[in-house]
This record gives sequence, structure tokens and C-alpha cells, in this order.
Amino acid sequence: MVEALDLFLKIGLDKRTAENTIANNKVTSNLIAVIKEANVTDGCERFIGNLLYTVATKFPSNALVHRPKLLEYIVSSKIKTPAQVEAAFAFLTVTSSDGLDISKFEEACGVGVEVSPEDIERTVDEMFEEKKSAILEQRYRTNVGDLFAHVRKKQPWADPKIVKKLIDSKLYELLGEKTEADNEKPVKKKKEKVVKEKVEEEKTTIEEEINPYLIFPAPEENYKVHTEVYFSDRPVLRACNTKEILEKHLKETGGQVLTRFPPEPNGYLHIGHAKAMFVDFGLAKERGGGCYLRYDDTNPEAEKKEYTDHIEEIVSWMGWKPFKITYTSDYFQELYDLAVELIRRGHAYVDHQTGDEIKEYREKKMNSPWRDRPISESLKLFNDMKNGLIEEGKATLRMKQDMQSDNFNMYDLIAYRIKFTPHPHAGDKWCIYPSYDYAHCIVDSLENITHSLCTLEFETRRASYYWLLDALSLYQPYVWEYSRLNITNTVMSKRKLNRLVTENYVDGWDDPRLMTLAGLRRRGVTSTAINAFVRGIGITRSDGSMIRLERLEYHVREELNKTASRAMVVLHPLKVVITNLEPNSVIDLDAKKWPDAPNDDASSYYKVPFSNVVYIEQSDFRMKDSKDYYGLAPGKTVLLRYAFPIKCTEVVLFDDQKTVVEIHAEYDPFKKTKPKGVLHWVAEPSPGVDPLKVEVRLFDKLFLSENPGELDNWLDDLNPGSKEIIPCAYAVPPLKFAEVDDKFQFERLGYFVADKDSTPEKLIFNRTVMLRDNYGKTGK
Repeated sequence: MVEALDLFLKIGLDKRTAENTIANNKVTSNLIAVIKEANVTDGCERFIGNLLYTVATKFPSNALVHRPKLLEYIVSSKIKTPAQVEAAFAFLTVTSSDGLDISKFEEACGVGVEVSPEDIERTVDEMFEEKKSAILEQRYRTNVGDLFAHVRKKQPWADPKIVKKLIDSKLYELLGEKTEADNEKPVKKKKEKVVKEKVEEEKTTIEEEINPYLIFPAPEENYKVHTEVYFSDRPVLRACNTKEILEKHLKETGGQVLTRFPPEPNGYLHIGHAKAMFVDFGLAKERGGGCYLRYDDTNPEAEKKEYTDHIEEIVSWMGWKPFKITYTSDYFQELYDLAVELIRRGHAYVDHQTGDEIKEYREKKMNSPWRDRPISESLKLFNDMKNGLIEEGKATLRMKQDMQSDNFNMYDLIAYRIKFTPHPHAGDKWCIYPSYDYAHCIVDSLENITHSLCTLEFETRRASYYWLLDALSLYQPYVWEYSRLNITNTVMSKRKLNRLVTENYVDGWDDPRLMTLAGLRRRGVTSTAINAFVRGIGITRSDGSMIRLERLEYHVREELNKTASRAMVVLHPLKVVITNLEPNSVIDLDAKKWPDAPNDDASSYYKVPFSNVVYIEQSDFRMKDSKDYYGLAPGKTVLLRYAFPIKCTEVVLFDDQKTVVEIHAEYDPFKKTKPKGVLHWVAEPSPGVDPLKVEVRLFDKLFLSENPGELDNWLDDLNPGSKEIIPCAYAVPPLKFAEVDDKFQFERLGYFVADKDSTPEKLIFNRTVMLRDNYGKTGK
């Protein structure tokens, strides 16, 4: 690994990026291969090294034969910007292995196109003139990304650094220094920009941040070869649509983009599905098209109406609107008819092997004994299967693919199974059900899907996908895979999630410790924060290495800091008696709902009572003071937030002479003292009456390890401290009006949300995230 680190530093990667790279075996292997292929093992300029890193992490795997040519152009500086590299990816991914047209390649990548600073400046000036009135109105709230996109459209090969510098300069020239009104934006908004530019400058290009969907081709381009399927006994299949098929498709769709989000209704959706929605719905929305919500309901034994209802609700909550809601079961008749046609064409057969026999034969790459049975015989048997004349497990319909292929997913996959189980959506009409491998690609074709997008684990199924559509002479969508979203300290396998729920390791599918979208929602995470998180990760074909949970929490804090009103809650109360305040005296004080609340806006404040009995956190008191301690101690003065300084004058101990029972203190009504620390607190609203009692639930990471899914005994890795219930915390009076899903920042404690278990008698709050931001500080 030391040699790899030295090699990565030689090509100009900064030390942090290099160290992060060698922590990922797959990226390390890819990058070393790219460096050797580019013949720069002795080093190169930094901008070349950064482009090589992009090639190593994002190059389309179906176009590896063309990678040396791209590297040749990068090393020679004929291709020298991230925009050109991304254009190369888009061009090469739809180019056959023996069909690289150099002139078209160079044209697509802007090779030889020089955009002078003067050209860029002229384009920026024109854009500012066109948008001047809007910029003057919005001032520094103007979306700079939109301005950049406008210039990018006019000058696609312009240096993005020069573009950004000119836009910033023109904004200052037009608007001058920021005013106080401009600066009312939350400080952390600025920090978001700094973090993105500093942490992700080598991972995400500016144009990708503006529009991550630029990598996908238009529907009318789907005549180009973009996948090759190799066979052991016949010519290569170059997947593409004929002119006639594509014209028929475009006529039926009007040329619009159509995608699909196809969850199986056998459980609740998790945050990985949020990325899938962002890709599927987002591409359709960006191109002015539509996205189907299609339930992949081919397994009646695992599916429930509860799950379909949940999926529809959560898609809406995530901010997406389906073009149509369909079910694979809507197409059962068409799928059956096409299976009959597949048999007639000699591409499918009825098999009588057991599941274990099929597995054994596939492992040995052996043909089934029934593979070459007469077509007429398979047609009759398949009809018998449909009519319920054959027992479960006694027959399947298998596709006749290529048992000698190097791709396991071409070993005569099963197309239909017998199951005497009523279907939740289709009823009891069918006793044979299609497999995913058979139904998925056909329904994509029947629905005229233009872009069939899925995660990288399905990449090896691409060959089967196109084999089947070609065998049936059907329209072929454009298939593209992206990296799966994996987050540290959790599991997202539906099988593992189902076990956690059904075996009561957690409290249901919406347990706030789970990365299910229902769990995140209950924890107080917003859909907009999730979408911002997913957008920041990008739509890439990198291996999908683990994303730290802190990165999601960063986006959650960014939003809640702007939207969650402040309140004070004491989790572990310690009684403080103010000895110089009359016992019957209650002072109503103003506390801010928002940090920068204007003094003349009454709606930005809430009232809190201050009486002679207040409560602070037990952890905010010590018997011995120290220089680095900002809490209360004997003889020390601290400020009660929004109230007065108090000085500890006496400590009442329990009989053990160790446990603190209560503190006596004097307050400074004139605020002449300047205390070192500021504490949150809650007071008795009236003499002898306890403050508002609430239950608070604190959640931590569900698993101790970053990647528990890789452990053999993954359940042993559950964090015993992942949930702590505090049954009797004290809260300020206004919190009694909180409703379910209302979000707050409990000062100094974190962000919280009112839980659905709340009752009029007792409110319950879940902690969403703590206030500390590790990701924003480290970028890791």
C-alpha cells in the first residue's frame, strides 16, 4: 500500500485523496491499472492526475476497450478538462468495440476547441445583461449554479475555474459589497459551499453539481450500439434498436423520456431507494418526461398491500409524482403470450429439474436433460402449467440462452415457476408467475421505457436483458447502472431489515434507528435533506464504497438549522434554588425561536418563566472547577441563557456526602457580572409546580461496525446503546403545543422531532441529530 500511495502522490493527488483511495481496494486497483496504461508511473502534472482519477472511478465498464485511447488523449492534453472527460464517457459508452470513429469522438469531446478568456468573458457579459433585472432583485441570493449552467450551455468547453471567477467578479461589480440584508442568510449556508468546493473538488465536477443527468443520451439516440453480448457458439449480439423499431417507439412516446422506479412490494423502502428515485424520477423531470411507479410484484408469497401503500406514500413524501402507477402483474397476459412465442422461436423449454439439480447443472455448465425437447412438447407442457395440471416444483419454463457463457446470468435462467398462491393484485387467475429476469426487461419494453436505470449489481444481467428482447424482436431501452448507496453502521439488505423487524431487534419498519425512509422520517429527517445528500453523492459508476453516516447528518443539520425553532429542555434535571428571588415571584422572559431573530418581531420569540426554582443539566455542575470547564461550580458564576447570571453559593449533598441533591445560588438582576459559560435551563412555572414533563428518546448508530453486513454474525454487532429513553425530562411551557412531526432545536442538545407515540398527557421527542458536525469539519 505504501508503493500505491507513492504512485498516487506522484500523479498529483493530494495526500487525503490518495489515502482515501488506498482504503478502497477496487478503486486502488483501477487507478494503478489506469496509471500504467497511461504510462505515467514516473508522475505527471496534477491536472492530468486528477483526470486519470476520474477515469479510474467513473469509466463505463462496457467500453473498457476504448480506455487506452481516452488516456492517450488525456496524457497528450488533447483532452484536459472534466467536461471533456465526461463527454468522452458519454460517447464511448454507446460505441461498439470495433466502431470508434476518431473524428466523431474528437468532435463530441471538443478536442482542439480553444475557448479564450475573452470568449468566456463575452458570454458572461451577455448572460449578465440578459438576467440583470433578476440578479438585481435577488442580489446575493441569486443561484450561481443557474448562471454557470447558462454559460456552460453556450460554451461547453470553457474552463470552469475561469467561468466561476468571472461570474463572482461580475456579481461584485453589479451588486457591490454585501449588505446587512444579504448577510441574513444562515452562516452554515456559506459553509456548505466551502465544504463542497474544498472536499469534493476532485470527485464532482461543477457541471455535474448543476445537472447530474447530463451523462444520459436522448431517446432518439437509442439506435447506437451500447452493449455487446458475447456467446460461446454464435456471433456477438450488438444491442441496439433497428431504425423501424426506434421510429415506432418515438412515435408512440412523442420522443419524451420515460423512466421507471420498480420496487418490489415485499418490505419498506430504505435510503438506497431514495437514490434510485433521485435517478429515475429526477432524470424524467429534468428532461420533461415521466417516471412510472411500477410495482415489481412477481412473487405473490412475499408481497402485501401494506407495502404497496407504504411505497406510494413515501414516493410522494420524497417529493416525486409518478407519471403512472402500474404493476408487473398488469402485464401477466402479455408476458404469458410472449413466453409462448419464445418457445415457438426455439428460445425456451419446459424443464423438470429440481431447484438443487438446476443449481448443480449450472455450476457444472451442463445442459438440462430437457433442453432439446421438441417445441410442441414444451408448448403443451407450458399450457398444462398455466392450467394447474402440474404440481409445484415439478416444472419450470427456462430460457435457452448459453450454458457455456462466461456470464453466470446467461445459464438458462428461469422464466416461469408454478405457485398455487393467490396474487395480492391479480387475484387467483394465475398459478404460474414470471421471474424478475424474464418480466423486467419485457415490461420495460412494453411501457416504452427510454432509460432503464439500476444499481451495479445488476450489470451482469444486462446480457440476459438484451438477449431476451432481441429474441422476441422487441424495442430495447437504454440500460445504465450506477453505484449502490451504502452507508456506514447500518444494513440495507431487505432480507436483513426484515429479520431485524420480524425478530423484534427494532421497533418496526419505521424504527428511527433504521435507514428505512419511514424510520428516517420518524426520526425527523426531511425528504429535502435526503435528496440534497443523494445529489451530493452524484450518479456515478464507481464501486459505491461506504458513505459515512456523518455526511447525511451534515445535510440534515444544514436544513434543520434554518427550519427548526429553538426551545430549551433539560434531560437530567438538577434543582437550583435562587435564594435572592422571592419564592412567589415569576418573571416572564423572552427567548428566541431563531438565532438571528429581529428585535422588533414578536413572532420570533417565546415566553419562558423565571422563578426561584430552576433546573439545569446534572452534567453542567461540578464540585471542582477547572480552566476548560464552562459549567457551574461552587463559588462560580454562569449565565442562564436569555435570563440572568447566577452564582453557586451552597451545595446540598445526600447522606453519602457525594450525590448532589440541589444547589443554592444567587442571581444578578442587573447583569453586571460577566460569566464564563452559558447554560440552558427550565424553571418552575409557578411555586411548587413541576415544569412540563416530556419523554425524550436518544438514538445512536444501530451497529458498532462501519460495515456490519460483511460480518458472519452481523446481529452480534448491534449497538446495545443505540436507544436511550429519558422518561421525565423538563421542557419550557410552549412545547406543550407541539404536534407530531414538529421539529425543534433543543439548545445545546441537538435537533428533535415530536413522535407519533405522543399523547395529550405526555409528549415524546426523538433526537434527529446532535449539534456537532463532524463531516463539515473534516469532510470525511
